[in-house]
Amino acid sequence: METAPPTGDAGPLRRLGAALYELLLLTALAFITQFALLPLVSPGHAATATALTVPPPAVRTIVFCAQFAVFALYFMWLWTHGRRTLAQKTWSLALVDAQGQPLDRRRALIRYFALWIGPALALLAYVALERIGHGRLAAILLAFNFLWALADPRRRFLHDGIAGTRVVVARPVASPRPA
Repeated sequence: METAPPTGDAGPLRRLGAALYELLLLTALAFITQFALLPLVSPGHAATATALTVPPPAVRTIVFCAQFAVFALYFMWLWTHGRRTLAQKTWSLALVDAQGQPLDRRRALIRYFALWIGPALALLAYVALERIGHGRLAAILLAFNFLWALADPRRRFLHDGIAGTRVVVARPVASPRPA
């Protein structure tokens, strides 16, 4: 099914709804990735272990990097050449550059890295605030990218402003019926 030309920028609530739906899809993708990496995390004798063991930091770092790369490939593939994620299709959204054209790989990669600004700030704040017993306050920064729309005159999320992208409404067009 084709999509009609974009009708204009999508509102912040619609984009936030799609982002929350995308989070559910990413959770499923994370489970699949983590399951595939399970032999790395718990090699050999894990089936006979009676206690939960935490992998060493090097293994956790490798698993995080692999998960980060899988998410990057997911978004890069679906954001480029006019493709859309399932959440974007469900919410009738499309991702375009400032001129309304599909994203190239470079712009998609910039947007992906910019998506991590909020979580990175939350992690840094957690490290700083944990020492004084207020680490849980750092969770507020997870929404930093999305709260940015409240300050942006064009109501863009932070990652869209950095990457020069727009999320637009793109409704499906019904195919003509055969006579």
